[in-house]
Amino acid sequence: MIKSMTGYGRAEGEAGTKKFTVEIKTLNSKQFDLISRIPIIYKEKELEIRSHLLQALSRGKIEITLTTDHSEKVENYALNIALAKKYFSEIQLLQREINIEDDPQIMNTLLKLPDVIQAVPEKLLDEEWKNISMIINLAVDNCDTSRINEGKNLEKDFTQRIKLIDAFLKEIEKFEGRRIERIREKFRKDLQKYVDDNKIDENRFEQEIIYYLEKIDITEEKVRLSNHCDYFLQTLNENHTSNGKKLNFISQEIGREINTIGSKANDSDIQKLVVQMKDELEKIKEQLYNIL
Repeated sequence: MIKSMTGYGRAEGEAGTKKFTVEIKTLNSKQFDLISRIPIIYKEKELEIRSHLLQALSRGKIEITLTTDHSEKVENYALNIALAKKYFSEIQLLQREINIEDDPQIMNTLLKLPDVIQAVPEKLLDEEWKNISMIINLAVDNCDTSRINEGKNLEKDFTQRIKLIDAFLKEIEKFEGRRIERIREKFRKDLQKYVDDNKIDENRFEQEIIYYLEKIDITEEKVRLSNHCDYFLQTLNENHTSNGKKLNFISQEIGREINTIGSKANDSDIQKLVVQMKDELEKIKEQLYNIL
């Protein structure tokens, strides 16, 4: 089983007069990269949230947003009397300086000046945070389920493409006999340009052909490529949920064998199959970056 790093989870809940909404979005990333958007009152719990997300989601670019709506808007405010007195004193001084009578609306003016009326910060209650934690956990679970479902889709795609690579590999066999004959004919024609037929040592010629054919033999590469494809499919079906890096290593080995077959092929039909195998492998590699 594999799991995608791309996912989305959402959960809602209530605590007292407040309604909470948690949204979690995840994208692929080499490390754990967290972006949190939460109200100031809950900032003290940010490390706790980070620790939980790291344990539950492991890796990826993760964005969590916590929003709250009050079903009953109740705000606590406090009057900064010392600041109001200072403002009043300065206003009286200004009035005397410019010889202006007292303004009956002075109190309204004072109350509108900066920081005279201040909102009293809410205090985070343990029971409220307990409810919020449950909502976050539910959003994480939903996000994880989304990642698993996306992983299943990718698993089907990987399986299909690996089987295509294996099918192209099997097609190579029908061109190998003709490939050897072409090489033999080419060598003989090249030799005949410089040496008369009656002077050609057939035994020596056959030895040179065998030596060359051994150098360009792709039997081992085909066996290794087939084994790597089988290992890739086997790894897809393992119970671990963090197979992305392992699958990436296997895909590199697959690519190495395909490239070697291409460099040794010396045959246009086999080269076409190699190109098709490379195309499927590149599509696999693109998606492997999304695997956890």
